[in-house]
Amino acid sequence: MIDSTAGKNTNKTLKSFNDILPVEEKTRRLNAQLKKRHRKEMRFQMYGVISLLLGFLFLVVFFNSIISKGYTAFQQTFISLDIEFVEDIVDPKGNRDAKEMLRSDYSKLIKDALKKEFPSVKKRKDRKALNKLISSGAVYKLADLVIESPELIGTTQTLWLASDDEIDLLMKGHIDRNLPESERRVKDNSITWVDELVAQDRVVKRFNHTFFNSGDSREPEQAGIMGAIKGSFYVLLVTILLSFPIGLAAAVYLEEFAPKNRITDVIEVNINNLAAVPSIVYGLLGLAVFINFFGLPRSAAVVGGLVLSLRTLPTIIIASRAAIKAVPPSIRSAALGVGASEMQTVYHHVLPAALPGILTGTIIGMAQALGETAPLLMIGMVAFIVDIPQSAMDPATALPVQIYLWADSPERAFVEKTSAAIMVLLAFLTVMNLFAVYLRKRYERRW
Repeated sequence: MIDSTAGKNTNKTLKSFNDILPVEEKTRRLNAQLKKRHRKEMRFQMYGVISLLLGFLFLVVFFNSIISKGYTAFQQTFISLDIEFVEDIVDPKGNRDAKEMLRSDYSKLIKDALKKEFPSVKKRKDRKALNKLISSGAVYKLADLVIESPELIGTTQTLWLASDDEIDLLMKGHIDRNLPESERRVKDNSITWVDELVAQDRVVKRFNHTFFNSGDSREPEQAGIMGAIKGSFYVLLVTILLSFPIGLAAAVYLEEFAPKNRITDVIEVNINNLAAVPSIVYGLLGLAVFINFFGLPRSAAVVGGLVLSLRTLPTIIIASRAAIKAVPPSIRSAALGVGASEMQTVYHHVLPAALPGILTGTIIGMAQALGETAPLLMIGMVAFIVDIPQSAMDPATALPVQIYLWADSPERAFVEKTSAAIMVLLAFLTVMNLFAVYLRKRYERRW
């Protein structure tokens, strides 16, 4: 056995020994301990600073990668050609019927203009390469011009037509001219023709309206994000119309009226758990219930809105409950004291006071829904859709899904389209989050 008395005597001996230490020795030991503690604090602060710098560095690399690849998509290369609207080609019957003129061979007008511009090109293979300088979508522009202004028939007009995506990449510097011809998509003869057009001031780069005004396309120079933007708009519209009133009503009931028992405890736990469920589970639920059971149209924005409503509801309920709970009980007591009912107290006093927090949580939930991709993939919004949707029942895609489709495309020109679409999506998300911060700062009350 260990003698406890001996241990106590040893401690007393140590204390007495410390008591007889010189003041200088005590000061030296204390300073050593303080320096050691300060070194630990400095190391901890240094680790924090390094973490912040690394995070900022990764963010800079991320944005630099996206912006450097995507900013060129906001410009498009156009080539000027003298187009002769030959009546025998555009309107051979001469009756100026729009349907007849729409079926005319406008590509021949472009080929004839290129042939006049480069009369030395004789071989069939070279003429085929020459015709590829202009985008295949230019024929639709000519058709629209003729239908809108039939008086153009029989005249020659100088028009700026969109170039092919490979020529566009060449003019933007994404294709290296110095590489051997076998290692690049644009051949030497095409580069020579483009250089001749540049020397004649027939090649310019303009703002790419097509990127913002058009729907998806197999041709990169014709592809745009308008269809995806309208699809996202309809999806978010359905989401907010369903999730906000239901989420707010659920939060008010659970926080103000629901009895505290096991049932409400189970409901609260499940709401918190639903906020952490992977989003693809909601997509599977939407596929099984809304499409297979209820028979709603596949790829429709209304189905996407229903699925994202389920995804957003837990976020709105949790944020709304937190905002309602933050309202001081004295406000409720004062309202009840002057004769207001419980419903009047909640409607006229509690909700107005909690509204900033509720709106902030709702906007953050909508921003979260805007960036969702997996649920929309499961319900078929990944389909290739050219037409711009006109209602929530039309087939549509969303901006994140459009990015996913373009990122999987093999064409080099879709790389800049993908990065540009990411920039637009990040801009929307930034605006929504800044708006949420503004609401919180503008209307927040400190109790």
